[in-house]
Amino acid sequence: MKVGFIGMGNLGKAMAGRLIEQGFELVVWNRTLGKCEGLKAEIAESPAAVVSAADVIVLNLFDTAAVLDVLWMENGILSADIEGKLIIDTTTNHFGDVFQLYDEVESMGGMYLEAPVLGSTVPASKGLLVVLASGSALALEKARPVLDAIGRKTCWLEKEGAASKVKVINNMLLGVFCASIAEAAALGEKAGINKAELLEILAEGAGKSLVMDAKKDKIIKGDFSAQFSGACIFKDMGYLQALAHELQTPLYTGSLVKELFGEMFRKGIADEDFSAVYKVFSGE
Repeated sequence: MKVGFIGMGNLGKAMAGRLIEQGFELVVWNRTLGKCEGLKAEIAESPAAVVSAADVIVLNLFDTAAVLDVLWMENGILSADIEGKLIIDTTTNHFGDVFQLYDEVESMGGMYLEAPVLGSTVPASKGLLVVLASGSALALEKARPVLDAIGRKTCWLEKEGAASKVKVINNMLLGVFCASIAEAAALGEKAGINKAELLEILAEGAGKSLVMDAKKDKIIKGDFSAQFSGACIFKDMGYLQALAHELQTPLYTGSLVKELFGEMFRKGIADEDFSAVYKVFSGE
């Protein structure tokens, strides 16, 4: 099965690599073409060329604005014939603006599947993501081979926009847990406790979680190479605040933690892994 893939950021490239390992033939495009290097895939000259070469196209971009740009740019997706073709959008989109993506793709005869994922580069490379899918049942059925290759589970949330809402609610917990673990590590160090020893203990106690398992070693080693950047979690938690605003409900921990990740921009570390929020607390 030939699949198009647009977006070679950290997560996108890991997902593309997984598809190749699972036997899919890929044609890929990224605005910076150099980021496509290292993949055993055909590199297309434009999004339109990707559409012409494949019936199923996966997107993994930074935000909804980036998706709209790829749709409408010169030689973008919608400049090609997308009749009967499927766009699987794994981008974390704004829950309200995602409806525009459905409308624009479907008005041109294509199918659009809203499919943000839970997990970062390591589970992506192993096919262990959790996919949140919204859209038509027909689009889901056509997407199944791809979704089964990149994910261990697909959660079907049929109503349009639901997958994007669940994704940012999930990322509230992701951000809150990570910030709490980072603050605990920095506090323990200031109290004279070895950071590695402290986190190993907390991982057996109240800190036991998937987030601790994923980020403990990064905080211990100070290796903040990005799996999921501070800029990404800050953007997602901004979407979360917009959701709370629309629902006219307060957002307590989510809003506070979003501002902690905002500090990563002021420190010039927003492109590092979001676990680098540890530096906000440690003073590094």
